[in-house]
Amino acid sequence: MSSAMSSVEEFRTEIRDWLTVRLDGEFAGLKGLGGPGREHEAFAERLAWERHMAAHGWTCVGWPEEYGGRGASIEERIAFHEEYALADAPARVNHIGEQLLGPTLIDHGTEEQKARFLPAIRAVDELWCQGYSEPEAGSDLAAVRTRAVREGDEWVVHGQKIWTSLAHESQWCFVIARTEPRAPGARPHAGLSYLLVPLDQPGVEIRPIVQLTGTSEFNEVFFDGARTPASHVVGAPGDGWRVAMATLGYERGVSTLGQQVGFRRELEALVALARANGAAADPLIRDRLVRAWIGLRTLRANALAGAEPSMAKLYWSHWHRDLGELAMDIRGAAGTLAAGEPYELDDWQRLFLFSRADTIYAGSSEIQRNIIAERVLGLPKEPRA
Repeated sequence: MSSAMSSVEEFRTEIRDWLTVRLDGEFAGLKGLGGPGREHEAFAERLAWERHMAAHGWTCVGWPEEYGGRGASIEERIAFHEEYALADAPARVNHIGEQLLGPTLIDHGTEEQKARFLPAIRAVDELWCQGYSEPEAGSDLAAVRTRAVREGDEWVVHGQKIWTSLAHESQWCFVIARTEPRAPGARPHAGLSYLLVPLDQPGVEIRPIVQLTGTSEFNEVFFDGARTPASHVVGAPGDGWRVAMATLGYERGVSTLGQQVGFRRELEALVALARANGAAADPLIRDRLVRAWIGLRTLRANALAGAEPSMAKLYWSHWHRDLGELAMDIRGAAGTLAAGEPYELDDWQRLFLFSRADTIYAGSSEIQRNIIAERVLGLPKEPRA
């Protein structure tokens, strides 16, 4: 075994052993809690768990050591995310700060910004949300209407964001806003800026959105004269598009391998259900289960190969949505009945309903196909009105 492989296996054993001990004590009741459509579950307890992880050096493992991380290699980060998922550890509450904003600041922030924000992210003392989508600008981020005007030493923000995950639990939001008027003939995304905005202030209103699952992890966020220091712009003013695209690249990184462990568990449980209720006797159901099995291995191969982020997102979101539909077909008529009053869902119903959004959030499938066609394949751009 090479020294590099030995190092990865030692790292994997270290995190596995630590999780085994820590999840068998005061945090044992958190196993399996949280996740898409279930972010409301034991949020305060999961926050305490993640701060416990931070105290023992298990947050931000991929960050450079100079910023409080462990400088873990890609292979070690893969091992971390896989072992975390295999341990059935609770869903993370600090994903947006640790996996999205942190790397963005490390690569594009000023030294002042890094000193101010990175330690609080690593310690899970401040939670972040992402202010990208708007009612008239979902995946078409260049069409955002939220604006920010410089007044002395501050930016003053007006506008609305939507589908803002965990805004109601967050202290900060990184916001894409137009700070410069769009000049005639200029590219649509010219003049946008990437601002770091505190949420606990006058001029910010957060309204939870009730989802199909009956829960509310998404929110509308209204900015009506909200303020943030002029120094809280990442990159140069007007250069927010470049920084925002970098953030999206981090979002679709190696952490998706941990997500795939969850996918595998869902598929294995679905196979067991099909065998138990007789649905597996249907050759069409068996064929779809086999296709799901093949698809899951394709997902892993793409992630390990560093596939283009838009291709990876397009593939996993459709795979997971199809799995939700397959679950309902295997459940049959029983899948249409709520587990209890007033709207208690079982795991399969929640999977089916929440996975309808998989092909929309974090970049809709339509936009991902355009990106692949234009930027990867070099095809002509789609005509725009």
